[in-house]
Amino acid sequence: MAKIVVAKQLAGKKIITNDGEELGKLIDLTVHESNGKIEHILVEPNLDNPTARSMNKDDGLITITYEAVLASSDHIIVDKKNLR
Repeated sequence: MAKIVVAKQLAGKKIITNDGEELGKLIDLTVHESNGKIEHILVEPNLDNPTARSMNKDDGLITITYEAVLASSDHIIVDKKNLR
């Protein structure tokens, strides 16, 4: 059975790569309008992290495709290989 999580509960969670780098914190999600699936997570970057600093930013936020998300609990873990 799938666990249901309210999006509001995800706001502010740390985004960490699978090798332990802290990219930043979750600010928002983009959801496909017709099917309701999450497409991207919007992250406020941790500017102390070189990977986060090097990623493209729109309005100061990093956009990460939801396909890169590996797990979500206390933190959201993303696959570093799938970052664009």
